[in-house]
This record gives sequence, C-alpha cells and structure tokens, in this order.
Amino acid sequence: MEDHIFIGGGGVDYAEKQGLTLKYANRHGLVAGATGTGKTVTLQILAEGFSNAGVPVFLSDVKGDLSGLAKSGTADHKLHGPFTERAEKIGFSDYAYHACPVTFWDMFGQQGHPVRTTVSEMGPLLLAQLLELTEAQEGILNIAFRLADEEGMPLLDLKDLQALLVWVGENAKTLSLRYGNVSAQSIGAIQRRLLVLENQGASQLFGEPALELSDLMRTDTTGKGMVNVLAADKLMGSPKLYATFLLWLLSELFEELPEVGDPDKPKLVFFFDEAHLLFEDAPKALVDKVEQVARLIRSKGVGVYFITQNPADVPEDILGQLGNRFQHALRAFTAKDRKELRMAAETYRENPRFKTEEAIREVGVGEAVTSMLQKKGVPGIVERTLIRPPSSQLGPITAAERKAHLAASDMAGKYDAPLDRTSAFEILQARAEKAAAEAAAAEEKAEEMEPVLREFNAGRRYSGARVSRSTSRSTRRGASFGEAMTKMVVKELTGTTGRRMVRGILGGLFKGR
Repeated sequence: MEDHIFIGGGGVDYAEKQGLTLKYANRHGLVAGATGTGKTVTLQILAEGFSNAGVPVFLSDVKGDLSGLAKSGTADHKLHGPFTERAEKIGFSDYAYHACPVTFWDMFGQQGHPVRTTVSEMGPLLLAQLLELTEAQEGILNIAFRLADEEGMPLLDLKDLQALLVWVGENAKTLSLRYGNVSAQSIGAIQRRLLVLENQGASQLFGEPALELSDLMRTDTTGKGMVNVLAADKLMGSPKLYATFLLWLLSELFEELPEVGDPDKPKLVFFFDEAHLLFEDAPKALVDKVEQVARLIRSKGVGVYFITQNPADVPEDILGQLGNRFQHALRAFTAKDRKELRMAAETYRENPRFKTEEAIREVGVGEAVTSMLQKKGVPGIVERTLIRPPSSQLGPITAAERKAHLAASDMAGKYDAPLDRTSAFEILQARAEKAAAEAAAAEEKAEEMEPVLREFNAGRRYSGARVSRSTSRSTRRGASFGEAMTKMVVKELTGTTGRRMVRGILGGLFKGR
C-alpha cells in the first residue's frame, strides 16, 4: 500500500483493510468522536503515515500527548503491550516501533521554538475577530491599516498598532472627513481590547522574526516529512487566540503556495484540533472565509483535517467538503444527541452489512466508523475499523527529553531571539520628538526676544514717543518684517505653550514626513 496510509482493519464485521489514498488526502478530512474514544491515536497514526510518505504535517497538541511522536514506542511500555496483539489481529505484518522527525513550536517560547507573525500579516479581518470588535470598531481598524500602508509604517507588533490608534484619535476630525466617523469611544474600546489581548500573552505572537512557511514544509535526511507540533495546552486558555492563529496560518498557506492541481500526495497536511473553537460565535464573514479556504486550498496541495467531538460542530457547507472521515463513538443520552447521531450517520454511504447509526453508537475505544475517498474521489462505503497501533510513543515525552530535542533541532537559534526593527511605533515616536524639539526651540527663541522688546519699548517711552492705535501705520512702516513676526510668535505662544506642544507632537506627526 505504498500509495496509501494504512488505517486499520479487523475482519468479520470489520473492514479487512482500510487505507487513506494519498492522491485524495488533500480532499480534507474529519476525525470526530466523544472524549476518550480514541481520536488522539487516530490523529497520531495519520501523522505517522503522512510523515512516512514524505508529507510534512502541522498539528496542535492540546493535551501534550502528541509529543510522543518524537520518540519510538517500546513493547514493554504499559500502553503499547496490547497494541502488538491488535497489529496481529488486523494483519499489520510490518508493524514496528519508530519515532518521527518532529519540530516543536510554542507561541510562548516555553515548550518549543517561538512562532510569531506580524500585525500586518494577521490583517484587520482576523484581528477584528480576535478582538471581538463591532462593525464600527472594525471600520476604524481598517482605517488604521490603510493609513499604515499609505504612510509606509510597518505594523509589526502590538505597540505599533497602539501608537497608530493614538494618532488616529488625535486626528479624528480630519480623518472623519475622508473615511467617515472616527469616534474616540470606538478607539478607546479597541485599545482596551488590545490591552486584554496583551495580558493574555498575545504580545509574544506579534513580532519578528515571523514564521516562514517553508520551515513547516521540510523533510529530514531520509525523506520523511517533518511533523510540526504546536504546544497548545497553555494556548487553549485563550481559545480565540488559538483559533485565530491557526486560521491565519491556513490563510497564509492559501495566499503563498502556488497552484499544483491534483498532486500524487499532499504538500502539507494541517490538523485543526478542537475545531469547534473556530466556529463558535464566529461572524458569517469569517465562516465564509474558512469555507473559501477549505474549498480552494486543496489545489495548493494542502489537506485540512478537523478534529472535534461532534460533526455538528462544523458548518454544513464545510462538512460537505471533508471527504475522508474517521468517526469514533458518539454518545446519545439526550434527544439532541440522538438527532445529531442520526444526522452524522446520514452523511455516510451506507453499508448493507450493518446500520451506520448503530455502529457509531457501539464502536469501542480505538475503533471507528470510517469512509475514505476511492477512485475518482468517490466516497467509499462506510466500514467499521479497528484503528492500527501507533509506532511512536503513546503519551508525552518528559520535559528533559523535550529540552534535548529542542537543542538538537535545526530550527534552534533562528526564532529564539526577538527582533525589534524600526516600525510604526519608532516612526511616530521620532516624529513626536522632532515636533517637540521644534516647539521647544520656538519657545526658547521667543523667551530670548522678550528682553530686547522690553528695552525697545522702554527706549521709546524715554524719548517721548508714543505707540497707539492711531500711529500703528507708522509703526508698521518702521518695524522690520522680522520684528513683526517675533511679536506675533510671542503673542501666540504666551499662555498656550503646553497645549500647542501637545498638538505639535501628536497632531503633526504625518505632516513631518
């Protein structure tokens, strides 16, 4: 089965042998089932199979269990003993223990290499979803991104966006004439949500060096695909951040990868664990974008597999595009559960040997109801399948083993140290400092001129000359243009220096370019 990934079998009421055809693996898939029914093992053997076939994989490790992919399983491991018997039962004759080439990633840089993107790359749509903004607030965010682009100010990290929003607020009146209402209340709401996001650790996501997609699509020296494992146990504490980051990654793959048509095997397979977090309370615009990406990204050679507890967690339009399915047991304790079970069963091509609905309810741990695309992409008949045992360790590796693995990684050192090059924050800061210096110089010059003006007026009074409104015309004739300008500057600065300083610093930033 060189062009397949062996999934399992069993005989009798089970399928003899079930395999996922690599040619159709980029037609996406679904791994579903209640907690504790074996979804993690299915995800692990799929990752192993793709890696063995030379296909890189990206997956999120929500519980920490998938780090075991980096270590070979052993027969004396308490969890691997029964697997040898299962391998014999399903006819897995070449079953052997081995590790996969793994690169560990972590948004927080603790359990893996740091993974970052820039604010500009995230874009206003996904950032608005992450911040849960209203339509009016999202509009202001779009204005900020537009201005950053027009003025050549890179938005790399959160402080860049925060500084730009301050400028937008200071120039709200002018910008409102061009873009529509820009309210201080909306800007304040965005800033508060950015602060919450920063407190959740998102400041470590935004910045440089940004993740290069090519680093996710590598093979090792033996030709095995790299398994990229994102540590997501801590990240799950911020579910919106988790879902938005993975959707950004999917969107970036869609934007950057070239069209390849229908390759013999995928260029990359992307596993989206806890997929329900992507669609919960998501606006229609975001769901539509996910549907668009899922529909079109397969032509880029990328397969997307959603892992969730219930197929109902995935919108119907997207569910219809998931051709390869691994359905573990669903529990039907309530009327709603029974309805969802029935709906899940109706999405499969029926098998005359058993009732699909009953099979989904009855399969045990490590068993699944499966259906995979066959010749010409036609859905296969639903089968009951004993899932094959993994060759890598089932369960997590130790902290010491992970640390050693990170030190030996070829990604070590590339992303570890953050960069802080000149961007919007520094540009705006430089303009503010320049405006402040100019205002201070003007004030200092005015102060220097005041004694001269006092002596001049005193001299005129001593000589008996009088300055009045009736003689203003002659005064203007006698005074030089420079003296008149000096008087005007002194008059303007007196009593208003502080206010004009602020206006010069924050209101004239773009004018200083």
